[in-house]
Amino acid sequence: MPVIENVFVRSAATPPASEDALLPVLPALAPLLPGGALRRGTAVSVTGDTALLLALAAGGVAAGDWAAAIGLPDLGLAAAAGYGLDLHRLLLADDPGPHWPEVVSALAGAVGVILLRPTGPVAPQLAARLTAVLRRGGCALLVAGPWPGAGLRLSVRSGRWFGLGDGYGQLRGRQVEIAAEGRGTAARVRTARLWLPDEHGTARPVESVPQPLGAPLDGSSNRSPGRTAEPARRPAAAPAVGAMAVV
Repeated sequence: MPVIENVFVRSAATPPASEDALLPVLPALAPLLPGGALRRGTAVSVTGDTALLLALAAGGVAAGDWAAAIGLPDLGLAAAAGYGLDLHRLLLADDPGPHWPEVVSALAGAVGVILLRPTGPVAPQLAARLTAVLRRGGCALLVAGPWPGAGLRLSVRSGRWFGLGDGYGQLRGRQVEIAAEGRGTAARVRTARLWLPDEHGTARPVESVPQPLGAPLDGSSNRSPGRTAEPARRPAAAPAVGAMAVV
């Protein structure tokens, strides 16, 4: 309770942000968003990946905002911290059940960004009412799944982990291809290839130069792709995990 009270005291002392105010994101994600940031008072639909949800919220929290995660009992807190999301500024409502709309309404005026997984399909009328609440509170809503009237939709088209050999090794990172599309200035589809996460647990772009990890992002195999980039004279029995460390 003291933590929640502090959040609401802070909210009451700070005038609500306007709908046009922007919420910063990690530099790796900025090219996917109109204006390079999230727009307060709007909802963003994120499908296919909880890691992308966490990465999107991390920039605003790093800039001083609070965040809340609603209906995400399996949220990886270690992964959230790796993306730079300060856990001291994160409120958790793991299982609100059918009362999740009330929880969103209560927190929209107190935090800068809400991560939400609804318990089922969302009616357009309910989505419209909650979007009005978000506008009044200056809060950005990141929804794990579809959301009627979402201003922006992000999805992970493909992904592939690196670091494992033939039954041995350690996961070092994952490359993904992300697509973003929406309405208005976001109507043009934007795509980006990112490490999500990289070897340090955060998000960063995939370099344009050829990588010794070299394989298409089709996710079709768990075998190590690094062998094709090794010198021809290297013994065939050498483990491929060594190549995975070069990122």
